[in-house]
Amino acid sequence: MFGWLEIKDTKINFPVVQGIDNKFYLRHTYLKENSKDGAIFLDKDYNWLLPSSNLLIYGHNNKNGNMFQDLLKYKDESYYKEHPTIRFTTAEADLTFEIIAVFKSRVYYQDEMNVFKYYNFINAETIEDYNYYINESKKASLYDTGVTAEFGEQLLTLSTCEYSQENGRFVIVAKEIEE
Repeated sequence: MFGWLEIKDTKINFPVVQGIDNKFYLRHTYLKENSKDGAIFLDKDYNWLLPSSNLLIYGHNNKNGNMFQDLLKYKDESYYKEHPTIRFTTAEADLTFEIIAVFKSRVYYQDEMNVFKYYNFINAETIEDYNYYINESKKASLYDTGVTAEFGEQLLTLSTCEYSQENGRFVIVAKEIEE
């Protein structure tokens, strides 16, 4: 377990784990027990030793209300306005993230070019990489949060399934803020 994710007034109050791949925790709990609900997990490529730019966290959108289904409440801008932050706690810090963008996307085919594959962004190699991620997230956003991020600020991206399109995803991007 690497941390704890919590969003006020939702059922999202879970431990966050990380595996050697992004498949194991789709069907296992944080205790490594078999479960169709899976676990909330950090992308396998995030490096805790050299903190990466983006904590990319996945969870199922279960119709039973478990895991990340409550992320879909953010489709409604008024819900966002009442819940603009996300809390992520590790052994070292209690972090607050402010939401930058909320958008629908999908998992693209490998040969699809010139599309925003948000799920490939873990670490910015350059300021241009970072700014591209922020700009594309804001461009795709369902509404303008009025919040942006600058190179070097820690990002948090939450991703779950969204069923309005084939391989659809619902995504929230946020940046760390001081409280």
